[in-house]
Amino acid sequence: MGRGDLTNAEWDRLESFLPRGGTRGGRWSDHRRVINGVLYRVRTGVQWRDLPERFGPWETVYKRHRRWSADGTWKMLLSKIQAAEDSAGRVDWDVSVDSTAVRAHQHAAGARKAPPPKVPQKGARAATKQTDPSAETGRPAGGGGRLGECLGRSRGGLTTKIHLAADGHCRPLALLLTPGHYGDGPQLEPVLRQIAVPRIGVGRPRSRPDHVLADKAYTSRSNRRYLRRRGIAHTIPERRDQLRHRLNRGSRGGRPTGFDGEQYKKRNTVERAINRLKGFRAVATRYEKRAYIYLGTVTLAALIIWLRT
Repeated sequence: MGRGDLTNAEWDRLESFLPRGGTRGGRWSDHRRVINGVLYRVRTGVQWRDLPERFGPWETVYKRHRRWSADGTWKMLLSKIQAAEDSAGRVDWDVSVDSTAVRAHQHAAGARKAPPPKVPQKGARAATKQTDPSAETGRPAGGGGRLGECLGRSRGGLTTKIHLAADGHCRPLALLLTPGHYGDGPQLEPVLRQIAVPRIGVGRPRSRPDHVLADKAYTSRSNRRYLRRRGIAHTIPERRDQLRHRLNRGSRGGRPTGFDGEQYKKRNTVERAINRLKGFRAVATRYEKRAYIYLGTVTLAALIIWLRT
């Protein structure tokens, strides 16, 4: 076992959830070796072609990562581990929300806007019906172009923003990608909707935190209405201009927002979760052209955080 590879205990937790066979009756290459190869690349940020030979052909490792990013296997594994932790009572549902900007490498730009045409197989007849482009290219629908691949232009160049919700133990519960120039406030509702921790046995996945903490970037009326509508207690400080505007309106300005300074001290958990994610070099710098592959990279990093915390 090499440095940073899955331990026996970690592998035992993942093995039962992995796909059993390959397509067309074939067999997957050894899952553990391939996952360790993907993990090595996520941890070090090396090019796929530079993977050590002990992980097997680099094409196999890359294609497995691309496929599992597209079909949601990495997300499924993360949900399974979260469900096991929640059933054992080890999830703190005081959730903090924040975002971080990630610099995109120059190789992350240049993804084609339209999906590539399907390459017909040898001896196969031409298709008579129009099929879904996502099924033809092996990637989910959407994407294409700079904004479609979550790349935004800012002073530092091309950037991608990771929005995340973290539990009280500094572990990512939900992840969302946007272009780097997108604001934080409008993404509070989308990122909270990504929280869905399955229950062991019968019942809907848990999606409602006990408490939400966020900084001033999220202190809009629409966000507060959304949290009140769902019955979620929240601690979000009010900006000075909002406070001044409310006071100027007098009785029409409404009641002041509640704020618990002691509760707000727990918001640093999301900052520490971001630091853990960016400890993986392929997360701290984006190298992937496709947003769904980069999201798979971030999801795998979150999965490892859950396994090792």
